[in-house]
Amino acid sequence: MLTDEQQLGGIKEQEGHWVAVTDLMAGLMMVFLLISVVFMINVELQRKKITDVAILYDHLRTQLYEDLLKEFSPDLERWGAEVKPDLTFRFNKTELMFAKAESSLNSEFKTILADFFPRYLKIITAQKYREDILEVRIEGHTSSGWMGASSEDSAYIYNMALSQARTRSTLAYVLFLPDVAGDKKWLRKYLTANGLSSSKVIMDKNNHENSERSRRVEFKIRTDAEGKIATILEDVLP
Repeated sequence: MLTDEQQLGGIKEQEGHWVAVTDLMAGLMMVFLLISVVFMINVELQRKKITDVAILYDHLRTQLYEDLLKEFSPDLERWGAEVKPDLTFRFNKTELMFAKAESSLNSEFKTILADFFPRYLKIITAQKYREDILEVRIEGHTSSGWMGASSEDSAYIYNMALSQARTRSTLAYVLFLPDVAGDKKWLRKYLTANGLSSSKVIMDKNNHENSERSRRVEFKIRTDAEGKIATILEDVLP
């Protein structure tokens, strides 16, 4: 049987053990709390960076849109063109650009491009924009129909080939314009041709396809905002 002193010693030993465990747990909790606080601060900093990038590129896009609109407003109606706030420059009059089901440029469209593209390039390659441009896409779009096609799939394939051929013809023409010879290296890096067939037709207010407006050529600018945001996320996410 244990004496009173032995029992008292055992109790003190247990108390000492629990005090040590409690101190250890408290220390670990403080470490976890510190890690959580540091992580939250880091996430907040990255969130602010992403917000700043988004604001910066929204401002850049707005300014570039205004510059394009200012430059080309007098020409848009006679060209059958429009400039959109998302930096899409759209040519709508297909009959002015190409013969039906053909990819060779009409003389009228060549005249328009010879006037349009050097001025367009001068704006987008200005020092305040050129480092933030990721791609200049020439996009070809068609309506969903194709006379004589045996199915919707066949029409889509025929229109894909046509839209791709038209964008290549457009790219080839603007690339060899004498007035852009000094920017040839930049153009080969950033200018692309993309035929999209009828994947992005334009609908009217009744949600019916507007075949005439769906047949179009667009010059579309993509900025590097997505890439910069992705880089920020790589720093914060495991």
